[in-house]
Amino acid sequence: MTTLGARVRAIPTWQLTLSIALVALGFLVAAQARGEGPRVRYTTQERTPLVEAVVALQAQQEQLKAQVLDLRSRIAAADQAAAGSDQEVRALNDALLAARVGAGVVALEGTGIVLQFDDSQVPVPPDASAAEYRVGAGDLRSVVEELWLAGAEAISVNGERIVPTTAIIDIGDTVLVNSAYLAPPYQVAAIGPSDLYDVLAASPGFVDLVRARADRFGIRISVAQPASVTVPAYAGSVTLRYARLPAASPSPAP
Repeated sequence: MTTLGARVRAIPTWQLTLSIALVALGFLVAAQARGEGPRVRYTTQERTPLVEAVVALQAQQEQLKAQVLDLRSRIAAADQAAAGSDQEVRALNDALLAARVGAGVVALEGTGIVLQFDDSQVPVPPDASAAEYRVGAGDLRSVVEELWLAGAEAISVNGERIVPTTAIIDIGDTVLVNSAYLAPPYQVAAIGPSDLYDVLAASPGFVDLVRARADRFGIRISVAQPASVTVPAYAGSVTLRYARLPAASPSPAP
């Protein structure tokens, strides 16, 4: 025992300290190795599922991208189809409006003139016909024809819209227009270009009408050019039961 103690005392202090430090270091390394072993095994075991999940997510992302691109192309195609449909709808609406205007079932407002025809106040001579001194259906038909020729786009007589099926007929002391009995004074409203009255006044047919009826029999004719003229819509039936094509005009002689 004495000999062992003497040997221990004979070992230098720095060697003893170094030995203790090396032993402690060995314990630390061994402890660290034991601590890292399960973690390394855990990381290795979890790596494969994580990689597989990432690959699956990438594949799903690619599918979603493809779906987005497909949906965008479908939306673009739908927009183009809708634009074409909108154009067709607008064209159909324009054609329908033109047909409704032609049929007279749409009220119109615009520039135009208003002509008023009233019976004569001149005493009827004993040998004359009282009908000559009254405004008749023939007068109204003539002025309506002259207005069409002058460029009128819509015409009404005392609020009755003139349409292709309109008949203007004498019924006693009144005039039947469409299905309405009208009495004087008769107001003929017409919508047309701004020079409608100038064209009408220059028409030989209108000039002859004024001379024949106003100058000779005293039929009172007045003209007004308001800022805006309203022609109401046709209120009757537009259903045709019978129709006949007009006879062909004879060819002029050479």
